Amino acid sequence: MLHDPNRVYVFDTTLRDGEQVPGCQLTTPEKIEIAKELEALGVDIIEAGFPISSPGDFQSVVELSKAVSEPIICALTRANKGDIDSAVAALQYAKRPRIHTGIGSSDMHIKHKFNSTREEILERAVEAVKYAKKSVEDIEFYAEDAGRADVVFLAKMVEAVIAAGATVVNIPDTNGYCLPDQYGSKIKFLKENVKNIDQAIISVHCHNDLGLATANSIAGLQNGARQIEGTINGIGERAGNTSLEEVVMILKTHEALGLKTNINTKNFYELSRMVSSQMRMPVQPNKAIVGSNAFAHSSGIHQDGFLKNRENYEIIRPEDVGFPDASIVLTARSGRHALKFHLERLGFTLSKDELGEAYHRFLAVADNKLDINDQDLLLMMGKQQLA
Repeated sequence: MLHDPNRVYVFDTTLRDGEQVPGCQLTTPEKIEIAKELEALGVDIIEAGFPISSPGDFQSVVELSKAVSEPIICALTRANKGDIDSAVAALQYAKRPRIHTGIGSSDMHIKHKFNSTREEILERAVEAVKYAKKSVEDIEFYAEDAGRADVVFLAKMVEAVIAAGATVVNIPDTNGYCLPDQYGSKIKFLKENVKNIDQAIISVHCHNDLGLATANSIAGLQNGARQIEGTINGIGERAGNTSLEEVVMILKTHEALGLKTNINTKNFYELSRMVSSQMRMPVQPNKAIVGSNAFAHSSGIHQDGFLKNRENYEIIRPEDVGFPDASIVLTARSGRHALKFHLERLGFTLSKDELGEAYHRFLAVADNKLDINDQDLLLMMGKQQLA
C-alpha cells in the first residue's frame, strides 16, 4: 500500500466508543448531525457503531452510511461470524466501508476473558480477518489490551492478521496502562520486527485512565504509527479516550515532527460544543484546546505579558481552533495593564495617576466579586450603565 509517510489518518470514535458513556446515548438523527460535522472537520474515518449490539446501533450505521460520503464508515465487531455478518449488512450503503474486528492479545484477556490459549486466539484472529475480507476490502484488526500484551506474541499476531488481509492494525492501550516510552517502544518493536508491517497502517487507540492518552498517542506516532483514534472532547468509557483536538493541535504546533493531518482545525470549538450539548457531557473549563478557560488569562503577570505580545503566553491562536478569542479576565489577581486595557475598551482614557486611583477602587471591588464585568467597571468609574 502506498501512503504519504508523513500523513496521519484521523479515526473518530465519538459515535461508538464515546457514546458508550452512561447517559450519553444519541438518537440516529443526532448521530447524523455530528457525523456531518465530523465530515466537515476532515476526519478520515468515522466509527459509526457496533451493529450487533442493538437494533438502534445497526440502524445508525445504515443511516450514517447514506448521509456521509467522504470519510470511511467503520463498524465494530468481535471476532465471530455473527458480528461480522451484522456489520456487513449495516455497511451496505457505505461508499467506503471498513470492518473493525479483533480479539484480546494480552495473557490477562486470553486467560481471564476468553479462557483460551495464545494458539487458539491467534487462530480466531486470522479466521475473523479472512471472513470479513470476503465481504469488505478494508479490514482493521484490533489487538485488545495490546498495552499489556507480550510484545513478541503481539508481533506474531500482527504479522498473522496482515497476512490474512488486514489493512490497518490497531494497537490499543485498552486500560490506559502504558507510560509513553513503553507504548512508543511497543510500536517501534512492531515496526522493526513484523516483516509485512509495510502492508498495513499501524493505529493507536489509547485510553485516559492515568491521564496519558494524548502523550501515548503522540509517542505511537513518533515511532511509526500513522492512524490516531480518539473522540471529540476526549469522551469515552471510564476516564475517556484520546482527545482528537489535542493530538491534532500538537502535530500542528510541533511542525518539527513532520506529521500532518487533513483536519480543518477552525471547526474544533463549535463541534466540541455540539458534542458536549447533545451528549450532556460538560467540558471542564480548563480542558486543553476547547475548554472555556483555554484562552483566558487572569494572572496579572500573564496578562501583562500577553498584552505586550500574545505569544508570551499563547502557543496556539484561539482563531486556529475556532475559539471566539482570547480573553483577559479581570480578577483580584489582575494588574494595572489589564485594567487599563478594559477601561480603554469602554472608552476611558486615563493618566498614570488616574489609573493608579482607579486600580485601588478596582481591587476593593475585585476582593468581593469573583469576576468583574463591564457593568462593574462602569459603576466603579461613576457611570451607571452600559451605553
